[in-house]
Amino acid sequence: MTSKYRRLARQLQGQIEAGVWQSGDKLPSLRDTVKQSGFSLMTVLNAYQLLESQGWILAQPQSGYRVAPRQHSPANTARPALHAAEAVDINAFIFNVLQAGQRPDCVAFGSAFPDSSLFPQEQLARSLSRVARHLTPDQQLVLPPGCAELRRAIARRYAARGMAVTPEEIVITSGALEALNLSLQVLTRPGDWVVVEAPAFYGALQAIERLQLKALAVPVDVSSGLDLDALADALGRYPVKACWLMSHCQNPLGVSLGAESRARLLALLREHQVPLIEDDVYAELYDGEQAPLPLRAQDRDVLHCSSFSKTLATGLRIGWVSAGERAPDIQRLQLMSTLSTSAPMQLALADYLASHHYDRHLHTLRKVLLQRKQRFYQALCQQLPEQVRVHPGGGYFLWLSLPEGMDATRLYHRALAEDITIAPGRMFAAGEQFRHCFRLNVSLPWNSRTEAAIARLAALARELILGG
Repeated sequence: MTSKYRRLARQLQGQIEAGVWQSGDKLPSLRDTVKQSGFSLMTVLNAYQLLESQGWILAQPQSGYRVAPRQHSPANTARPALHAAEAVDINAFIFNVLQAGQRPDCVAFGSAFPDSSLFPQEQLARSLSRVARHLTPDQQLVLPPGCAELRRAIARRYAARGMAVTPEEIVITSGALEALNLSLQVLTRPGDWVVVEAPAFYGALQAIERLQLKALAVPVDVSSGLDLDALADALGRYPVKACWLMSHCQNPLGVSLGAESRARLLALLREHQVPLIEDDVYAELYDGEQAPLPLRAQDRDVLHCSSFSKTLATGLRIGWVSAGERAPDIQRLQLMSTLSTSAPMQLALADYLASHHYDRHLHTLRKVLLQRKQRFYQALCQQLPEQVRVHPGGGYFLWLSLPEGMDATRLYHRALAEDITIAPGRMFAAGEQFRHCFRLNVSLPWNSRTEAAIARLAALARELILGG
């Protein structure tokens, strides 16, 4: 395991490379660094001396240490692909795409949610009706951490998977996005560096923009998942305060991390003492028979966020975060922002979960989604030009890539003019590296309407590739 002083030295080196400290800047005193880092004086002194020996800093008699002139710094070496963005500006584009997708006449391949007809709407309505009939005045407002019955129901679902999570660790939120945003806000301050994926769920990029954070985008491969060498590079070079990652059914690629990669990921984060926010909204939509465990199962310090929006009903907007010792901080922050999540909806969901129909519904949902994805995949492979690659992953999305240099946003606008929506690659990165890609939601039923939309989308892609 890396010694403490080397870990601190690497963190300070990352700050210098990131521009936190410029050539000639005076570094914090040994005493201040001890106070800020929690390390001993000897550890801090050894770290400073190591950086001095490597040419990163200079000792100044009677005045501490200063950053060495740039020419004294070690030469840059080849590093894994990593995109660092000090400012993220993507909200306006995402807003426009999501608004366009609300049109009722559109075939919504650009939607982020499963086909709502697959949800048990009648059973949920009965639960809501039952709760409404017996709702007492003191139940109409449930302050954080949320409805006790629902938190116990979620804790029991963790327990069924062999995970020890108490109801007290769980905070109910207005969907997973609020859980993720609150977690990020608890861990960071404006100007902090945060690791996200590339491509990433656009909600992460929006949160980073809103909170005035800096993004470190670590590449995700469509086959193997997160580039752990690039992550190690990011953690070594930058003062990262949090990571927002998906280990299962990553959105938009659909890829999941294998056991070896999961273990290395957690080891890296522990080594650098960086907390993980785990976005696990697709946990129940796995392919195959065995449900994958979240990273939270291997590390109790992970902030595990999920929701029922992708499995029961989009409109419920009920999510949660299993936040461990940080649960009180999440609660206080939620109380100052959204105050509370809908009490009747929480109670209705707790009532539905008590009926034991949920697992039966999930089994059917996974089976139907897999069948639909396979049908769409076959049609796309048959009809799209050979230059377009279709990447099948888990969940109900497909990730497609046009030839390098092309702009899927043009395809988006052409398709939208014919009442077909897609999610262009620009939504999933602060840079331009996925501009030639797009995501399709294939949870929709295969019928004459969707079949015609796929044929037309394939024709539009062909026209675009041919220069039309």
